[in-house]
Amino acid sequence: MRKVLTAGLMVSVLATAGFAKDLMMATTTSTDNTGLLDYLAPKFEKDTGTTLKWVATGTGKALKMGSNCDVDILFVHAPASEKKFVGTGYGINRTQVMYNDFVIIGPKKDPASVGGMDTTEALKKINDKGAKFFSRGDNSGTNKKEISLWKGAIAKAPEKASWYVQTGQGMLRTINMAAEKGGYTMTDRGTWIKYQSQKGSDNTMKIVVEGDKTLFNQYSVVTINKDKCPKVQPELATQFTEWIVSPATQKTIADFRLLGKALFIPNAGK
Repeated sequence: MRKVLTAGLMVSVLATAGFAKDLMMATTTSTDNTGLLDYLAPKFEKDTGTTLKWVATGTGKALKMGSNCDVDILFVHAPASEKKFVGTGYGINRTQVMYNDFVIIGPKKDPASVGGMDTTEALKKINDKGAKFFSRGDNSGTNKKEISLWKGAIAKAPEKASWYVQTGQGMLRTINMAAEKGGYTMTDRGTWIKYQSQKGSDNTMKIVVEGDKTLFNQYSVVTINKDKCPKVQPELATQFTEWIVSPATQKTIADFRLLGKALFIPNAGK
């Protein structure tokens, strides 16, 4: 595993990046928390000779790192924001890689009785009942999607409601907080499976809403434009993009499983 965990470390690594063949990536927490990047990075280095180093953060912060010219490539999951980022000229060659879906999870007792409802009905009922709901509140891809779903259900996110808690944390920590307090939250399925694998028989949560088309969750890579950021390495970003959409790597992603379940479904070129 070759991971850059903090912005401070990123600056340190960037100072020496010119002496090594290192690709610097900003990515969403789900590719990191699930173990996908730990799984892919050694294979990428073996195949290409390039070392993958990354910072895992919310997609909003990842895009900011791109516009600050701090990384060579993004691996994120907020399509509308990504397209806007490309429109600014800082991002090029946005390429879809894989997908999973979002799910709403809650206590197994389902105190708001939303199990089996569609997303809009469930959020309306959670709002009406004032059931505890834990939002990441961090401008991540998951948070962006959650806010858009609230807007579709009740016109705006209930940010001022006492039952609506913005954690400012990553997905696994937010799930843990929801579990501890008996509340609901929304997560990508890959991170949910990871959480299940960690908790085992101690898991008190279950999926209550899934399957809506609105819950589709696309992941893509975006190269940082050298015309905007002269010190970035688009050749290494292109190398990674070509590698991750290759048939062999797409199969590797499909084979990445926990509890016998696929965490991500490859869909490059589709």
